[in-house]
Amino acid sequence: MKPLTKWIATGVVAALLATGAIRTWMARSERQSALNAWQTSQQTAVALELAPSDLASAKTVDLSQGIDISGQIRAVHTVFVKARVPGELQGLTLREGDAVLAGQVVARIDATESQARVQQARQQAVAAKAQVEIAQRSFDNNRALVAQGFISGTALESSQSALNAALANQDAARAGVDLAVKALDDTVLRSPIAGRVSQRLAQPGERVPVDTRVLEITDNRQLEVEANLNPTDAARVQVGQIARLGMDPASLDVTARVVRINPGANAGSRAVPVYLAVSPAVSPDQAGSLRTGVFVVGRLMLGRIHTLAVPLSAVRTDRPQPYVQVVRQSRVEHVTVQTGARGDVAGSTWIAVSGIDEGVTLVDGSVGILRAGTPVHTVGKSQSGQTAQTGAN
Repeated sequence: MKPLTKWIATGVVAALLATGAIRTWMARSERQSALNAWQTSQQTAVALELAPSDLASAKTVDLSQGIDISGQIRAVHTVFVKARVPGELQGLTLREGDAVLAGQVVARIDATESQARVQQARQQAVAAKAQVEIAQRSFDNNRALVAQGFISGTALESSQSALNAALANQDAARAGVDLAVKALDDTVLRSPIAGRVSQRLAQPGERVPVDTRVLEITDNRQLEVEANLNPTDAARVQVGQIARLGMDPASLDVTARVVRINPGANAGSRAVPVYLAVSPAVSPDQAGSLRTGVFVVGRLMLGRIHTLAVPLSAVRTDRPQPYVQVVRQSRVEHVTVQTGARGDVAGSTWIAVSGIDEGVTLVDGSVGILRAGTPVHTVGKSQSGQTAQTGAN
Protein backbone atom coordinates (compact mmCIF):
# COMPACT_ATOMS: atom_id res chain seq x y z
CA MET A 1 0.00 0.00 0.00
CA LYS A 2 1.20 3.43 -0.89
CA PRO A 3 1.90 5.89 1.95
CA LEU A 4 -0.80 8.30 0.70
CA THR A 5 -3.45 5.64 0.70
CA LYS A 6 -2.47 4.59 4.21
CA TRP A 7 -2.82 8.12 5.49
CA ILE A 8 -6.19 8.54 3.86
CA ALA A 9 -7.49 5.32 5.43
CA THR A 10 -6.18 6.37 8.82
CA GLY A 11 -7.92 9.76 8.49
CA VAL A 12 -11.23 8.13 7.59
CA VAL A 13 -11.10 5.78 10.57
CA ALA A 14 -10.24 8.67 12.88
CA ALA A 15 -13.15 10.69 11.47
CA LEU A 16 -15.55 7.81 12.03
CA LEU A 17 -14.36 7.34 15.61
CA ALA A 18 -14.70 11.04 16.30
CA THR A 19 -18.22 11.07 14.86
CA GLY A 20 -19.22 8.09 17.07
CA ALA A 21 -17.75 9.73 20.15
CA ILE A 22 -19.62 12.96 19.41
CA ARG A 23 -22.90 11.09 18.92
CA THR A 24 -22.41 9.15 22.16
CA TRP A 25 -21.67 12.35 24.07
CA MET A 26 -24.73 14.05 22.61
CA ALA A 27 -26.96 11.09 23.59
CA ARG A 28 -25.64 11.15 27.14
CA SER A 29 -26.22 14.90 27.31
CA GLU A 30 -29.79 14.45 26.17
CA ARG A 31 -30.43 11.74 28.81
CA GLN A 32 -28.87 13.91 31.52
CA SER A 33 -30.99 16.88 30.47
CA ALA A 34 -34.11 14.70 30.58
CA LEU A 35 -33.14 13.43 34.05
CA ASN A 36 -32.50 16.96 35.28
CA ALA A 37 -35.83 18.07 33.87
CA TRP A 38 -37.61 15.18 35.65
CA GLN A 39 -35.91 15.98 38.96
CA THR A 40 -36.80 19.63 38.55
CA SER A 41 -40.40 18.69 37.86
CA GLN A 42 -40.41 16.52 40.97
CA GLN A 43 -39.01 19.34 43.08
CA THR A 44 -41.56 21.76 41.74
CA ALA A 45 -44.46 19.30 42.04
CA VAL A 46 -47.83 20.66 43.14
CA ALA A 47 -48.09 20.73 46.96
CA LEU A 48 -50.60 18.49 48.71
CA GLU A 49 -53.74 20.44 49.51
CA LEU A 50 -55.11 20.04 53.06
CA ALA A 51 -58.34 21.39 54.48
CA PRO A 52 -58.23 23.16 57.86
CA SER A 53 -60.00 20.12 59.34
CA ASP A 54 -57.01 17.99 58.29
CA LEU A 55 -54.71 19.93 60.62
CA ALA A 56 -54.42 20.18 64.39
CA SER A 57 -52.32 22.09 66.90
CA ALA A 58 -50.44 21.16 70.02
CA LYS A 59 -52.07 23.02 72.90
CA THR A 60 -51.87 23.29 76.66
CA VAL A 61 -55.28 22.07 77.78
CA ASP A 62 -57.11 20.63 80.77
CA LEU A 63 -57.42 16.91 80.17
CA SER A 64 -60.45 15.35 81.84
CA GLN A 65 -59.31 12.07 83.35
CA GLY A 66 -61.84 9.26 83.52
CA ILE A 67 -62.56 5.57 83.21
CA ASP A 68 -65.28 3.78 81.26
CA ILE A 69 -67.91 2.09 83.40
CA SER A 70 -71.01 0.00 82.87
CA GLY A 71 -73.64 -1.51 85.09
CA GLN A 72 -77.28 -2.19 85.74
CA ILE A 73 -79.73 0.33 87.17
CA ARG A 74 -81.52 -0.80 90.28
CA ALA A 75 -83.81 0.82 92.83
CA VAL A 76 -82.41 1.65 96.25
CA HIS A 77 -85.75 0.72 97.85
CA THR A 78 -87.33 -2.53 96.65
CA VAL A 79 -89.49 -4.73 98.90
CA PHE A 80 -91.41 -7.98 98.72
CA VAL A 81 -94.80 -8.08 100.39
CA LYS A 82 -95.05 -11.55 101.95
CA ALA A 83 -97.78 -13.58 103.63
CA ARG A 84 -97.05 -13.67 107.35
CA VAL A 85 -99.80 -16.18 108.15
CA PRO A 86 -101.04 -19.14 106.08
CA GLY A 87 -104.42 -19.02 104.41
CA GLU A 88 -106.39 -18.15 101.32
CA LEU A 89 -105.30 -14.99 99.50
CA GLN A 90 -108.10 -12.48 99.01
CA GLY A 91 -108.56 -8.94 97.70
CA LEU A 92 -105.46 -8.86 95.48
CA THR A 93 -106.32 -6.55 92.58
CA LEU A 94 -103.02 -4.79 91.91
CA ARG A 95 -101.02 -5.70 88.84
CA GLU A 96 -97.60 -4.79 87.44
CA GLY A 97 -97.24 -1.03 86.95
CA ASP A 98 -99.93 -0.01 89.47
CA ALA A 99 -98.98 2.76 91.89
CA VAL A 100 -98.94 1.96 95.61
CA LEU A 101 -98.83 4.26 98.64
CA ALA A 102 -96.92 3.55 101.85
CA GLY A 103 -99.22 1.69 104.25
CA GLN A 104 -101.80 0.89 101.58
CA VAL A 105 -103.65 -2.42 101.94
CA VAL A 106 -102.72 -4.53 98.93
CA ALA A 107 -104.30 -7.90 99.84
CA ARG A 108 -105.75 -9.94 102.70
CA ILE A 109 -105.51 -13.49 104.02
CA ASP A 110 -108.77 -15.21 104.97
CA ALA A 111 -109.20 -14.20 108.65
CA THR A 112 -111.82 -16.75 109.74
CA GLU A 113 -109.35 -18.92 111.67
CA SER A 114 -107.52 -15.93 113.11
CA GLN A 115 -110.75 -14.35 114.38
CA ALA A 116 -111.71 -17.65 116.05
CA ARG A 117 -108.30 -17.82 117.74
CA VAL A 118 -108.72 -14.28 119.04
CA GLN A 119 -112.11 -15.18 120.50
CA GLN A 120 -110.66 -18.33 122.05
CA ALA A 121 -107.74 -16.44 123.58
CA ARG A 122 -110.03 -13.80 125.05
CA GLN A 123 -112.27 -16.45 126.66
CA GLN A 124 -109.20 -18.11 128.13
CA ALA A 125 -108.18 -14.75 129.54
CA VAL A 126 -111.64 -14.35 131.15
CA ALA A 127 -111.37 -17.81 132.71
CA ALA A 128 -107.90 -17.02 134.01
CA LYS A 129 -109.20 -13.82 135.58
CA ALA A 130 -111.95 -15.77 137.36
CA GLN A 131 -109.37 -18.21 138.74
CA VAL A 132 -107.39 -15.28 140.09
CA GLU A 133 -110.46 -13.92 141.87
CA ILE A 134 -111.16 -17.31 143.46
CA ALA A 135 -107.53 -17.70 144.58
CA GLN A 136 -107.54 -14.17 145.96
CA ARG A 137 -110.66 -14.77 148.11
CA SER A 138 -109.22 -18.05 149.40
CA PHE A 139 -105.99 -16.34 150.32
CA ASP A 140 -107.81 -13.49 152.12
CA ASN A 141 -109.95 -15.93 154.14
CA ASN A 142 -106.99 -18.07 155.14
CA ARG A 143 -105.03 -15.00 156.22
CA ALA A 144 -107.93 -14.00 158.54
CA LEU A 145 -108.15 -17.49 159.98
CA VAL A 146 -104.44 -17.61 160.64
CA ALA A 147 -104.70 -14.31 162.47
CA GLN A 148 -107.44 -15.82 164.68
CA GLY A 149 -105.44 -19.00 165.25
CA PHE A 150 -107.91 -21.35 163.62
CA ILE A 151 -105.48 -22.69 160.93
CA SER A 152 -101.79 -23.07 160.65
CA GLY A 153 -99.45 -20.90 158.59
CA THR A 154 -98.85 -23.77 156.18
CA ALA A 155 -102.38 -23.43 154.82
CA LEU A 156 -101.76 -19.72 154.22
CA GLU A 157 -98.62 -20.48 152.28
CA SER A 158 -100.52 -22.93 150.08
CA SER A 159 -103.14 -20.25 149.38
CA GLN A 160 -100.38 -17.82 148.44
CA SER A 161 -98.89 -20.31 145.96
CA ALA A 162 -102.29 -20.95 144.39
CA LEU A 163 -102.84 -17.20 144.00
CA ASN A 164 -99.43 -16.74 142.36
CA ALA A 165 -100.16 -19.57 139.91
CA ALA A 166 -103.52 -18.03 139.01
CA LEU A 167 -101.89 -14.66 138.38
CA ALA A 168 -99.28 -16.30 136.12
CA ASN A 169 -102.01 -18.09 134.17
CA GLN A 170 -103.81 -14.79 133.76
CA ASP A 171 -100.66 -13.13 132.35
CA ALA A 172 -100.18 -16.05 129.96
CA ALA A 173 -103.79 -15.77 128.79
CA ARG A 174 -103.39 -12.06 128.17
CA ALA A 175 -100.22 -12.73 126.16
CA GLY A 176 -102.17 -15.31 124.17
CA VAL A 177 -104.73 -12.64 123.36
CA ASP A 178 -101.96 -10.34 122.12
CA LEU A 179 -100.55 -13.11 119.90
CA ALA A 180 -103.97 -13.91 118.46
CA VAL A 181 -104.65 -10.23 117.75
CA LYS A 182 -101.21 -9.91 116.10
CA ALA A 183 -101.98 -12.93 113.88
CA LEU A 184 -105.30 -11.33 112.95
CA ASP A 185 -103.51 -8.09 112.00
CA ASP A 186 -101.07 -10.09 109.90
CA THR A 187 -103.91 -11.23 107.67
CA VAL A 188 -103.92 -7.69 106.23
CA LEU A 189 -101.02 -7.15 103.77
CA ARG A 190 -99.78 -3.56 103.50
CA SER A 191 -97.07 -1.96 101.39
CA PRO A 192 -94.21 -0.62 103.54
CA ILE A 193 -93.09 1.88 100.84
CA ALA A 194 -94.57 3.99 98.07
CA GLY A 195 -93.80 2.91 94.53
CA ARG A 196 -95.11 0.70 91.79
CA VAL A 197 -95.80 -3.00 91.52
CA SER A 198 -92.98 -4.63 89.54
CA GLN A 199 -94.09 -8.26 90.04
CA ARG A 200 -97.26 -10.06 91.12
CA LEU A 201 -96.17 -13.46 92.38
CA ALA A 202 -99.48 -14.92 93.64
CA GLN A 203 -103.09 -15.04 92.50
CA PRO A 204 -106.36 -14.35 94.38
CA GLY A 205 -107.91 -17.50 95.85
CA GLU A 206 -104.56 -19.25 96.11
CA ARG A 207 -103.73 -20.78 99.47
CA VAL A 208 -100.34 -19.48 100.50
CA PRO A 209 -98.00 -20.66 103.25
CA VAL A 210 -96.02 -18.40 105.53
CA ASP A 211 -93.36 -16.18 103.84
CA THR A 212 -94.87 -16.59 100.37
CA ARG A 213 -93.97 -13.61 98.16
CA VAL A 214 -97.13 -11.92 96.95
CA LEU A 215 -95.95 -8.61 95.40
CA GLU A 216 -92.68 -6.88 94.60
CA ILE A 217 -92.86 -3.10 94.95
CA THR A 218 -90.17 -0.80 93.57
CA ASP A 219 -89.56 2.87 94.34
CA ASN A 220 -87.96 4.43 91.24
CA ARG A 221 -87.42 7.80 92.87
CA GLN A 222 -83.99 6.69 94.13
CA LEU A 223 -81.93 4.75 91.62
CA GLU A 224 -78.34 3.59 91.67
CA VAL A 225 -75.89 1.80 89.40
CA GLU A 226 -73.54 -0.94 90.51
CA ALA A 227 -70.38 -0.78 88.39
CA ASN A 228 -67.73 -3.48 88.75
CA LEU A 229 -64.20 -2.10 88.29
CA ASN A 230 -60.83 -3.77 88.22
CA PRO A 231 -58.77 -3.14 91.38
CA THR A 232 -56.43 -0.69 89.59
CA ASP A 233 -59.27 1.56 88.45
CA ALA A 234 -61.15 1.16 91.73
CA ALA A 235 -58.14 2.50 93.64
CA ARG A 236 -58.54 5.82 91.76
CA VAL A 237 -62.23 6.20 92.60
CA GLN A 238 -63.44 8.35 95.49
CA VAL A 239 -66.86 9.05 96.94
CA GLY A 240 -68.37 12.16 95.38
CA GLN A 241 -66.90 11.78 91.89
CA ILE A 242 -69.31 12.41 89.01
CA ALA A 243 -70.14 10.13 86.09
CA ARG A 244 -72.15 10.57 82.91
CA LEU A 245 -74.31 7.61 81.95
CA GLY A 246 -76.56 6.64 79.06
CA MET A 247 -78.14 3.80 77.18
CA ASP A 248 -75.28 3.95 74.65
CA PRO A 249 -71.94 5.80 74.47
CA ALA A 250 -73.38 8.41 72.09
CA SER A 251 -75.99 9.70 74.56
CA LEU A 252 -74.55 10.15 78.03
CA ASP A 253 -77.38 12.30 79.35
CA VAL A 254 -77.71 10.98 82.92
CA THR A 255 -75.64 12.28 85.84
CA ALA A 256 -74.59 9.96 88.65
CA ARG A 257 -72.40 10.37 91.74
CA VAL A 258 -70.28 7.81 93.57
CA VAL A 259 -71.89 7.22 96.97
CA ARG A 260 -70.31 3.95 98.15
CA ILE A 261 -67.31 1.77 97.36
CA ASN A 262 -67.32 -1.87 98.37
CA PRO A 263 -64.38 -2.63 100.71
CA GLY A 264 -63.88 -6.06 99.12
CA ALA A 265 -63.78 -7.64 95.67
CA ASN A 266 -66.12 -10.22 94.20
CA ALA A 267 -64.85 -13.74 94.79
CA GLY A 268 -65.35 -14.87 91.20
CA SER A 269 -64.44 -11.88 89.03
CA ARG A 270 -62.12 -10.10 91.50
CA ALA A 271 -63.88 -6.88 90.51
CA VAL A 272 -64.63 -4.16 93.06
CA PRO A 273 -68.28 -2.97 93.11
CA VAL A 274 -68.73 0.81 93.05
CA TYR A 275 -72.21 2.27 93.64
CA LEU A 276 -73.37 5.45 91.94
CA ALA A 277 -76.56 7.31 92.84
CA VAL A 278 -78.48 8.52 89.79
CA SER A 279 -79.57 12.15 89.93
CA PRO A 280 -81.71 14.09 89.77
CA ALA A 281 -84.26 11.91 91.48
CA VAL A 282 -87.32 11.32 89.39
CA SER A 283 -90.82 10.27 90.32
CA PRO A 284 -92.17 6.91 89.11
CA ASP A 285 -94.25 8.79 86.51
CA GLN A 286 -91.15 10.58 85.18
CA ALA A 287 -88.75 7.63 85.16
CA GLY A 288 -88.67 7.36 81.37
CA SER A 289 -85.75 5.14 80.37
CA LEU A 290 -84.36 5.11 83.92
CA ARG A 291 -85.89 1.80 84.90
CA THR A 292 -84.60 -0.93 87.14
CA GLY A 293 -82.79 -3.64 85.23
CA VAL A 294 -81.70 -1.33 82.39
CA PHE A 295 -78.02 -1.71 81.43
CA VAL A 296 -76.16 1.60 81.04
CA VAL A 297 -72.65 2.64 80.03
CA GLY A 298 -70.77 5.82 80.78
CA ARG A 299 -67.60 7.53 81.93
CA LEU A 300 -66.56 8.26 85.49
CA MET A 301 -64.62 11.52 85.79
CA LEU A 302 -61.55 11.25 88.03
CA GLY A 303 -60.19 14.81 87.70
CA ARG A 304 -58.27 17.10 85.36
CA ILE A 305 -54.59 17.66 84.50
CA HIS A 306 -53.11 20.78 82.86
CA THR A 307 -50.63 19.68 80.20
CA LEU A 308 -49.47 20.00 76.58
CA ALA A 309 -51.54 17.65 74.47
CA VAL A 310 -52.56 16.80 70.91
CA PRO A 311 -55.56 14.94 69.47
CA LEU A 312 -55.06 11.21 69.85
CA SER A 313 -55.65 10.73 66.13
CA ALA A 314 -52.60 12.88 65.31
CA VAL A 315 -50.17 10.47 66.99
CA ARG A 316 -48.81 7.76 64.69
CA THR A 317 -47.84 4.37 66.11
CA ASP A 318 -46.67 2.49 63.01
CA ARG A 319 -43.05 2.77 64.17
CA PRO A 320 -41.31 1.53 67.31
CA GLN A 321 -41.59 5.05 68.76
CA PRO A 322 -44.75 7.16 68.44
CA TYR A 323 -44.41 10.25 66.28
CA VAL A 324 -46.40 13.13 64.85
CA GLN A 325 -46.38 14.67 61.37
CA VAL A 326 -45.45 18.30 61.89
CA VAL A 327 -45.88 20.94 59.18
CA ARG A 328 -42.98 23.41 59.10
CA GLN A 329 -42.35 25.84 56.25
CA SER A 330 -45.03 24.13 54.17
CA ARG A 331 -43.37 20.72 54.39
CA VAL A 332 -44.05 17.61 56.45
CA GLU A 333 -41.59 16.51 59.13
CA HIS A 334 -41.77 13.40 61.29
CA VAL A 335 -41.06 14.20 64.96
CA THR A 336 -40.80 11.52 67.66
CA VAL A 337 -42.81 12.29 70.82
CA GLN A 338 -43.28 10.82 74.28
CA THR A 339 -46.93 10.20 75.17
CA GLY A 340 -48.62 10.41 78.55
CA ALA A 341 -52.11 10.41 80.02
CA ARG A 342 -55.23 10.49 77.90
CA GLY A 343 -58.31 12.57 78.51
CA ASP A 344 -61.33 14.31 77.05
CA VAL A 345 -61.28 17.80 75.55
CA ALA A 346 -64.56 19.15 74.17
CA GLY A 347 -65.87 15.66 73.56
CA SER A 348 -62.78 14.28 71.77
CA THR A 349 -59.87 12.23 73.07
CA TRP A 350 -56.51 13.99 73.49
CA ILE A 351 -53.18 12.68 74.76
CA ALA A 352 -50.41 14.41 76.67
CA VAL A 353 -47.13 14.62 74.74
CA SER A 354 -43.60 15.94 75.09
CA GLY A 355 -40.95 16.52 72.44
CA ILE A 356 -42.74 19.26 70.49
CA ASP A 357 -43.48 22.90 71.15
CA GLU A 358 -46.86 24.36 71.87
CA GLY A 359 -48.65 25.75 68.83
CA VAL A 360 -46.98 23.60 66.17
CA THR A 361 -49.22 22.50 63.31
CA LEU A 362 -49.86 18.78 62.98
CA VAL A 363 -51.38 16.61 60.29
CA ASP A 364 -54.44 14.82 61.63
CA GLY A 365 -54.55 11.04 61.53
CA SER A 366 -57.44 11.05 59.05
CA VAL A 367 -55.02 12.18 56.29
CA GLY A 368 -52.83 9.10 56.65
CA ILE A 369 -49.06 8.75 56.47
CA LEU A 370 -47.23 11.42 54.47
CA ARG A 371 -43.62 11.09 53.32
CA ALA A 372 -41.23 13.39 55.15
CA GLY A 373 -40.57 16.46 53.00
CA THR A 374 -43.94 16.38 51.26
CA PRO A 375 -44.97 19.96 50.39
CA VAL A 376 -48.41 20.92 51.71
CA HIS A 377 -50.67 23.93 51.93
CA THR A 378 -54.16 24.44 53.27
CA VAL A 379 -57.20 25.29 51.22
CA GLY A 380 -60.34 26.37 53.00
CA LYS A 381 -62.41 29.26 54.19
CA SER A 382 -61.14 31.93 56.48
CA GLN A 383 -63.20 33.39 59.30
CA SER A 384 -64.51 36.04 56.92
CA GLY A 385 -65.91 33.27 54.72
CA GLN A 386 -63.61 34.00 51.74
CA THR A 387 -61.63 31.21 50.11
CA ALA A 388 -58.00 31.18 51.25
CA GLN A 389 -54.93 29.28 50.09
CA THR A 390 -52.07 29.54 52.54
CA GLY A 391 -49.00 27.57 53.41
CA ALA A 392 -48.97 25.86 56.80
CA ASN A 393 -45.99 26.89 58.88
